[in-house]
Amino acid sequence: MGSQMAVPVNETFFISHGSPMLSIDDSLPARHFLKCFNQKVFTQKPNSILVISGHWETSEPTVNCITGLNDTIYDFYGFPEQMYQLKYQAPGAPKLAKRVKELLKSSGFNRVHEDNNRGLDHGAWVPLMLMYPGADIPVCQLSVQTKKDGTHHFNIGKALAPLKEEGVLIVGSGSATHNLRALRDTAGVASWAMDFDNWLKESLVNGRYEDVNNYMTKAPCAKIAHPWPDHLYPLHVAMGAAGENAKAELIHHSWSNHALSYASYKFESQLK
Repeated sequence: MGSQMAVPVNETFFISHGSPMLSIDDSLPARHFLKCFNQKVFTQKPNSILVISGHWETSEPTVNCITGLNDTIYDFYGFPEQMYQLKYQAPGAPKLAKRVKELLKSSGFNRVHEDNNRGLDHGAWVPLMLMYPGADIPVCQLSVQTKKDGTHHFNIGKALAPLKEEGVLIVGSGSATHNLRALRDTAGVASWAMDFDNWLKESLVNGRYEDVNNYMTKAPCAKIAHPWPDHLYPLHVAMGAAGENAKAELIHHSWSNHALSYASYKFESQLK
């Protein structure tokens, strides 16, 4: 991976990507936040990006290992036609994919797979299209395992922490709240969504990562905020990859559709 020349990356990120409309809807504050990401939030240019998306579920950890350009996967339905014309053809990152597999296996994840055909789903390409519109940074995607728990994903992150020293930007892409059946085109925010979102923020900024790992028993309204855990597990990976005693910071917060939080976090590693 050319790690001898790499500039270490000191942060990992969790991005709430919310609705696919983020790709075109200028009324969403989160869209403007992401468009300013590489000027205001993280100005270093990484040598590659590892993105963990809540939209790729597998029974065991799997990386996409693409040698050419990543395909753009339109894994959403019933949206404006112009969204299906968007493309984000970032180069694949096969060396990073092999390195991810190596690190996970050396940390006890015995079954790690490669997918040589899968491109980037909208949990990956929609935020990356806004963050890095040039599509000139190689991207590798890693799946989540919805039948496992938060600690499993936190441990995946811990295993991948050495990638930061190799100039890799690790981005978890999910949603701080994610109950699609509860979305409404109305003003205001559902009380249960607010309760969970506030708990998550307080837990993260105060370093209560063990509570976040066990959010289903620790958090208020956990089951209604996340009926399925796919969109929260990318946060656990980013949190684990930041390393011991990492500091969490809320870097963006907005709402849409009554119950969809766009809360996004930076995890800053403690210097050795």
